[in-house]
Amino acid sequence: MKAVAGHGVRFAAVALAAWALTACTAPGPAPVSDRSRMVAQSGAPRPATPQIAPSTNGRHTVQRGDTLYAIAFANGLDYREIAIWNQLESADLILVGQVLRLSPPPGAVEIRPLDDEPAPSARPLVESPVLREPQAVLLPYSEANWTQVSTPRPAVAVAPVAPPPAPVATKPQVPAPAANAAVDTWLWPADGTLAGRFGAAGGKGIDIVGQRNAPVKAVAPGKVVYSGSGLRGYGQLLIVKHAGEFLSAYAHNESILVKQGDMVAAGQKIALMGDSDADRVKLHFEIRRYGKPLDPLTYLPERS
Repeated sequence: MKAVAGHGVRFAAVALAAWALTACTAPGPAPVSDRSRMVAQSGAPRPATPQIAPSTNGRHTVQRGDTLYAIAFANGLDYREIAIWNQLESADLILVGQVLRLSPPPGAVEIRPLDDEPAPSARPLVESPVLREPQAVLLPYSEANWTQVSTPRPAVAVAPVAPPPAPVATKPQVPAPAANAAVDTWLWPADGTLAGRFGAAGGKGIDIVGQRNAPVKAVAPGKVVYSGSGLRGYGQLLIVKHAGEFLSAYAHNESILVKQGDMVAAGQKIALMGDSDADRVKLHFEIRRYGKPLDPLTYLPERS
């Protein structure tokens, strides 16, 4: 009986060990740390935002998130030119996968602002000499009157009229657009130190160094035509369209507070300063008109 009892105890111990091993290998919820590690290892990477870079072949294939304003901005063009060259009904109607030409087709008319046309030059008005015909006079019949009208008169020499002097050809002066054309007042977009100027090292705007999350404000009333991070080298970017075909751009933001299509007022806080796609916390600010970069310091008021 003792042997049988000992054998039973050993059998129970073996069965318990087998059950424990089976429990360890059976499917079941893994520990939290193991689950998080598995998700981190198997999770797909977040897709990168498509970047708009200047075209090298005169074409651009529309990607999700692109706007005609952003494509034109990246290539230094006027968005209306691209719309005309591609026969677009609206600047807001472009399709993903659509290939846009970024150069004019043969025979295309260049869009030029009215204030870039040469000023008309005044020329003297030349009047033709007035020819006066003699008036007929009724005379009573007499021998003396008959002799007077029947005798031929000597020819009167008429001095030739000298042609007017030819106008002196002068080079037309092209007036620069007024700094406040179509915009009543320009405001500074942020507080900080001016660190980069227009034209320096190829810069298309100015850099204002400030504190992270400092407010970035709209320089004039307008409409947000781009909001995102799809332009290479600009980070989190906002583009606002103003009257007179002006665009203002605000780059390297920490976060954007408005969305595409929003109307903004002058001085409204539209973003927070940051260092997205930049080496330091700063605001890169540009003003463009008809696609061409302009020096913002000629438009912004002087600071004390």
